[in-house]
Order: sequence, then structure tokens, then C-alpha cells
Amino acid sequence: CSGREINTEDASETDLAKHDEDDYVEIKEQMYQDKLASLKRQLTQLQEGTLQEYQKRMKKLDQQYKERVRNADLFLQLETEQVERNYIKEKKAAVKEFDDKKVELKENLIAELEEKKKMIENEKLTMELTGDSMEVKPIMTRKLRRRPNDPVPIPDKRRKPLNYLLTDDQILEDLRLLNKQLKSPKRPVSPSSPDQMPTIPMEAPSQRYEARIEEGKLYYDKRWYHKSQAIHLESKENTKISCVISSVGTNEIWVRKTSDSTKMRIYLGQLQRGAFIIRRRSAA
Repeated sequence: CSGREINTEDASETDLAKHDEDDYVEIKEQMYQDKLASLKRQLTQLQEGTLQEYQKRMKKLDQQYKERVRNADLFLQLETEQVERNYIKEKKAAVKEFDDKKVELKENLIAELEEKKKMIENEKLTMELTGDSMEVKPIMTRKLRRRPNDPVPIPDKRRKPLNYLLTDDQILEDLRLLNKQLKSPKRPVSPSSPDQMPTIPMEAPSQRYEARIEEGKLYYDKRWYHKSQAIHLESKENTKISCVISSVGTNEIWVRKTSDSTKMRIYLGQLQRGAFIIRRRSAA
């Protein structure tokens, strides 16, 4: 009787273990099915756009998008204002430079015209003092018809135009000496007797300098000088002036004093004779 009871107990424990294992498998299968159903439901909501997690992330992305657009608009506004300020500033500078160049060009043209006017007056006064004249009197000749076999007449080239190679300072110096000799009571002078013209005292020979202008630059004393270059200008009176070369012409240069910004015109002849001496100086 006791052995039968032991067998019955073993059988009941085996059945219980088997029943528990079946329940575990069933529960695990149910959990799998529930999880699968939940994932399918979330996928459907994601496709429809109603998934809560999806909506949260979309809201966050939308906020980031709006923030970046706002920052880009502010940056564009700042850049536009900066460009407009630079444009206005450069436009004002260009207008100012144009006005300055226009005034400088006008002053240079007026100065050149005044110099040409002075040269013409000096030439006229020189011709009046020397008795020379540029007027050419017409010669009365009979004009005959040219025969077919006659050669073509050659124009008369005996009279050539006068070339005035003297500078303004040389002309003024000669006129001063001529007037001084003409006003002297000790030696009367007759315009009709060139042999009795007063002799002009020769100046003491001075040092000669090499000076020429090529391609808008001045070559002086084995150095090249260009526009806007800082120089020292020395004269015969031993005066030393700080200047800046404002322009280089064909036979002269214009310099501007740094002290009062006044301009001076220096001819090549003056530089060659040593009336003015140019020395380089530091731009500072």
C-alpha cells in the first residue's frame, strides 16, 4: 500500500511540471502575439501620422527649422545693411575723388594757359626789342599759265619758322639785361645798327645736370622720379623746401609744397642749369 502511494505522487508531480511548461509556452506565445500586434499598430499609426512619438519629433524638427529660418533672415538683414553702408561710403569717396580731380585738372589747365600766355607776351616783347617780326610780306609776282611740259613749281623754302628753345626764366633774364643796357646813358644803342648792340655779360659757368622726361617720369642726376614722390627742392638762394611731385609734363614738372600745398612749375632747363636741385626724401 505504501509503494502505490509513492508511484501516485511521482505521477502527479510529472503532470504538474508538464502542465506548468505548457502554460509557460502559451504565455510566451501570447506575449509575442501582443508585442507583434503592438508593433503593427504603431506602424499603422506612423504611416497615418498619428503616432505620438512621431508627432513629438516632428514638432521638435519644426521648431528647429523655424529657429534656423529666423537666424538666416537676421543674418541676411545685417549683411544687406552692411553692403548698403559700404556702397554709400564708396560712392561718396568716388564723388569726392572725382571733384578733387576735376578741380586739379582745371587748375593745371589754367596754369598752363597762363604760362603759355606769358611766353607769348615775352616772345612779342623780345621781337619788339630786337626788331624781328614774324610777319611775312607777300611778294608781288606775275603768275603765268604753266605750259604742259613745264615742271611743277617748287614752293619757296628759304624762310623757315623761328624755333624758340629758351625757357621763360632765360627769356626774362635776357630781357632784364637788354633793358639794363638800353637804359644805360653811357652807351647809346641804335636798333638799326646790330654791330653796336650792347654785349651781354656772360654768366659764370655753373654745374650742369642731366635732366629729361621719358614716359611720364623724370630722369635727373642719374635717378628716376615719378608722380607723388616726396622730394627736397633746393634753389640758388640755398633754400630747401619739402615738396611732392604732383604731375610730370613734356618739358616741365609741377611740385606741391607740403607746408602750404601751393604748386610750383619747374622746367627742365632750370634743372639742367642747376637753378633748382632735386633730392629724394622719405615719404614719412
